[in-house]
Amino acid sequence: MTLYEPKISGAEGRPVIRPLDEAAINRIAAGEVVERPASAVKELIENSLDAGARRIAVDFSAGGKVLIRVTDDGCGMTAADLPLAVARHATSKIDGSDLLNIQSFGFRGEALASLGAVGRLTLTSRTDGHDGASVTVAGGREGPVRPAGLTKGTVVELRDLFYATPARLKFLRTDRAEAQAIADVVRRLAMAEPHVGFTLTEVTEGEAPRVLFRADPQNGDFFDALHGRLTGILGADFTTNALRIDADRDGLHLVGYAALPTYSRGSSVQQFVFVNGRPVLDRQLYGALRAAYFDFLSRDRHPAAVLNLIVDPQRVDVNVHPAKSEVRFREPEAVRALIITALRSALTGAGHRASSTVADATLSAMRPEPVAAARQYQMDRPSQSSFARAFAFQAPEGFAEASGGFGQGPAARVEPSTALDDETHPLGAARAQVHENYIIAQTATGMVIVDQHAAHERLVYERLKRQMAEAGITAQALLIPEIVELSPADAALILLHAPDLARLGLAIEPFGGGAVAVREMPAVLGNAPAAALLRDVLDELSDLGQSQLVQSRIEAILSRMACHGSVRSGRHMRAEEMNALLREMEVTPHSGQCNHGRPTYVELKLSDIERLFGRK
Repeated sequence: MTLYEPKISGAEGRPVIRPLDEAAINRIAAGEVVERPASAVKELIENSLDAGARRIAVDFSAGGKVLIRVTDDGCGMTAADLPLAVARHATSKIDGSDLLNIQSFGFRGEALASLGAVGRLTLTSRTDGHDGASVTVAGGREGPVRPAGLTKGTVVELRDLFYATPARLKFLRTDRAEAQAIADVVRRLAMAEPHVGFTLTEVTEGEAPRVLFRADPQNGDFFDALHGRLTGILGADFTTNALRIDADRDGLHLVGYAALPTYSRGSSVQQFVFVNGRPVLDRQLYGALRAAYFDFLSRDRHPAAVLNLIVDPQRVDVNVHPAKSEVRFREPEAVRALIITALRSALTGAGHRASSTVADATLSAMRPEPVAAARQYQMDRPSQSSFARAFAFQAPEGFAEASGGFGQGPAARVEPSTALDDETHPLGAARAQVHENYIIAQTATGMVIVDQHAAHERLVYERLKRQMAEAGITAQALLIPEIVELSPADAALILLHAPDLARLGLAIEPFGGGAVAVREMPAVLGNAPAAALLRDVLDELSDLGQSQLVQSRIEAILSRMACHGSVRSGRHMRAEEMNALLREMEVTPHSGQCNHGRPTYVELKLSDIERLFGRK
């Protein structure tokens, strides 16, 4: 018999249809719900959250393959509830009459039955006014309900995961990789529920338990609690450089925090999206997040954000996959528009602000030589006259007369001091230009170093974008329309978006069959090949459902125009020119980063500078 030859079991030489036994059905269903130990942890924690738990403890061993234990202080269950809890498609969360009004994490009634089908499951619970009870399910075989001692809540213990389906064990990764996946699940759910406490502990035989993650319940309103929780999980660098997001549109509500563009990452590891508190992996949502930042980041950088979309359950379908990690929206375009608009509005409101990590990296790069002890000074802040007398006394003989003061090398130009009130501006007052590219400005609390070319490039770019938005995008009619042959499906898809493309200067119309005629191109793109542009747009539409390609290419041209029209490196600038540049940066949105997402300035606090020299 060959590999693909059907097995003959009937008398007439054809396959026989027969019903599967209940154990096989449960094991097959479990494969959809429980893919790995982290999937089991996710399902159990979601059950605890649905039960109203305020503290949840997760213990595991050998990457979750040997032991997973989830303990909560939720409402608990009675002895009569336990057999139903481990039965398939039995749940207290819905009555089955409306599958589009899901108010809880779980609702399918499959998790405990699936875990009991592939492992050794023990469910112990107690609710107020009742005694504790326990039930065991091993390989799909359910034991009797027995009395158990428990104060309140529920303990779910899963041992020997996949022992009933040993082939599945071969596809699991190493204990370390599975443990990391469990930790990721716990962290995501901890972000979704900042008012709930979480503890993750690794239990190893013969060793003391090791706490891998702990997040105590946060107090205050949602934003305060989320800010505290994200500080503990993602670090203070994220929350210090994150913008608060709170936006409503068409009955949709987006809340959370999104980081400044200069706090971008090398991968998407700090992107977390939730729908009604449920962690999801939705390609369109992450595509909208990326689109909101595409004008501020290069393609190899990724934004950091934690966003929760609150939507009427009737407008989102969470019953797409048993794992419940995918969702489907009734109005996907409204969701996308909300995310992009909310994030761009927050980024615009940030003005010229750049992330604090830029200054931290600058200070780290300086690396002062270690000193045995900080020097002691008689006075913390000598007066200007004291400084003048000290400098005169310390200067070499004849230095003042010969040079008229401190010498100026060819790479540094010191400008006369401007008015002291200029220092009250956020970016201070220009004091010097070094290497004909960097402006040194003095602020009330420290100093600012500005890359004059990068800063002016962003200012010119924003000016060109404003002009384009006000006057529109000029379209250049083609002398001979270019006919592009596409498949009927691709032609229908791109013609569906023809009105949006026309606003960007790309005019297309049907030409019969799968052909499309390109009659106008954005003038700023010059002689760009229409067919290649159209196919690139189609690829983006197929992948994300929306295309920013034409707009991004137009803005790339504007960026290059801004680069050529900006102050060049190597140009000497007078004090008034430097100060004018600083003032324009302060009132121009996004001036804290250049057109590629790099910072345009670095701010150093005086206390940090003094620490470099051992003064503090």
